[in-house]
Amino acid sequence: MTVPPLIRNAVPQLESATLARAETAASELARFDAQLGERVKNFAPVLLRSEAASSSQIENLTASARNIFSADLGLNRGRNAKDIAANTRAMEAALQLASKIDETSIRTMHQVLLEDHPEHTPGSWRQEPVWIGRSASSPVGADYVAPAHERIPDLIDDLTAFAARTDLPVLVSVALAHAQFETIHPFSDGNGRAGRAFAQAMLRNRGVTQNVSIPVSAGLLAEVDGYYAALTEYRAGDPTPIVEAFAQATLDAIENTRQLVAEIDAIRVSWEDRLTVRRNSNAWRLLDIITEQPVLTAAKTAELLGSKMPNVYPPLKALVDAGILQSKHEHNMGPFWRSDEVLHAIDRFAERAGRRTTAR
Repeated sequence: MTVPPLIRNAVPQLESATLARAETAASELARFDAQLGERVKNFAPVLLRSEAASSSQIENLTASARNIFSADLGLNRGRNAKDIAANTRAMEAALQLASKIDETSIRTMHQVLLEDHPEHTPGSWRQEPVWIGRSASSPVGADYVAPAHERIPDLIDDLTAFAARTDLPVLVSVALAHAQFETIHPFSDGNGRAGRAFAQAMLRNRGVTQNVSIPVSAGLLAEVDGYYAALTEYRAGDPTPIVEAFAQATLDAIENTRQLVAEIDAIRVSWEDRLTVRRNSNAWRLLDIITEQPVLTAAKTAELLGSKMPNVYPPLKALVDAGILQSKHEHNMGPFWRSDEVLHAIDRFAERAGRRTTAR
């Protein structure tokens, strides 16, 4: 079993070029948040779900945007979509808990993530050995064997002490804390997704992101083999690759998110010309809601509009008549309304994130 070093007081040795890239990426992320954050707040649920989908996809959980949003509303769209929806809730929990990163907040993130998987004791440290690679029945020949479970409380205490430090460049702190979390592997399942939610919480805690959750996991996804290799190098004592991976992933995520936002903006503008009902109709209020919540039920629409449910059917019909929404009756759950345009934009975002490159 691995015996990872404590990092509470660690001083990582990094080349000046790596530090510069990390600083540039953090500055670009803060600038994006400051320049577009207030307006992009409207897209926060979309970005959060994109981050959740990308983070899950690293662990081979894939589903379309439509299925993910539908699963979030209770429609059974398959195990993957439900797991990604749970990952979204974990991201939300991470950001809500970002003001204080400690053992309790980490456990809560995991509890939300795996609440539908009681066999993995959500929110509890593992009580058994875990390993990565080859056989599921034996650690012999495994790529990595995590520390003994008895050491987890002390290792997490050390990790949260490191995460609270402010003497290191922020992206260096985030990358190394994430890598240490994955090295500890404190849970029986969901460590990768919980660890990336943990990284988002640290970005919020350090003030880099105040308004939006930039999908850094989407950037990591483009080089998933490199990401795993960087974790291996970190465990061997070299922090450079994981810091470089996070810096590049952050820059990629910013560029990709800008494109997603531009596409959704263009879609929203096109709706102005297509919707011809009177201006005081709730159909107009729904346009902004759809950019954030591109799959709706009547009950969800009533909640978001602050209206009684019978009153939502006319504006929903107006949007269907304008070709802005599509409606489908789902078995045992009544009608669902969706914006295929927004959903396709999110799917294109995920496709770009997952597009492999041969070199950086």
